Amino acid sequence: MQKVQVIDAGLIPYADALDMQTAKFNELIEHKMSGHSNADAHCLYLCEHYPVITLGKSAREQNILLPEALLQEKGIELFHISRGGDVTFHGPGQITGYPILDLEFFSSDIKLYMRMLEEVMIRTIATYGIEGYRIEEATGVWVNSVQDGQPKKIAAFGVKTSRWVTMHGFALNVDVDLNYFNFIHPCGFTDKGVTSIKNECREKCDEIEMDAVKRVLLDNFAAVFDATLIEGI
Repeated sequence: MQKVQVIDAGLIPYADALDMQTAKFNELIEHKMSGHSNADAHCLYLCEHYPVITLGKSAREQNILLPEALLQEKGIELFHISRGGDVTFHGPGQITGYPILDLEFFSSDIKLYMRMLEEVMIRTIATYGIEGYRIEEATGVWVNSVQDGQPKKIAAFGVKTSRWVTMHGFALNVDVDLNYFNFIHPCGFTDKGVTSIKNECREKCDEIEMDAVKRVLLDNFAAVFDATLIEGI
């Protein structure tokens, strides 16, 4: 059972989170290349971001529906980054997680790693009476919305790996302002919407607080990854 250090960075600018995870990512790679073991050197950063749109390596500019100048007027930053996937939004009310893991100690299979991240989210939203599922060729966790019965994404994923070390990660919509997603085609989809735990909750709605959801998420992460979480800096 591997140890994973958990650091909750709170509400921070996206650039700060990118620098933070990149430094840890490079540290694990350099450690590995020097012949040392990354056993128990893994880290999971949790945070929320000020409004930001990120574009992955396969992103298409046309999936951003407003000019960059107008986005800036609305207080939304724009970043081109190295993860897989298309366009997504991060903002307050969304738990963004960046696992920096050496997968050789978990599973040297990127597809399985993605399924494990999805499983963490499926178990987490189930605590709030929400049934999540996967869609073939559409990475993420989806729900049939209580609003209209249509498939909507509640958690998004995008990762980068080098020498089996991971960075970037997941975003779970808890109580985020969903209006921001109207400025993009989320993950490149034009026929599917986005939702949140708050938007879908039928039960235990009074318990939907960020800290409470983080606690549930961490418990599920530990279970799915068979890891011991060490919390704090």
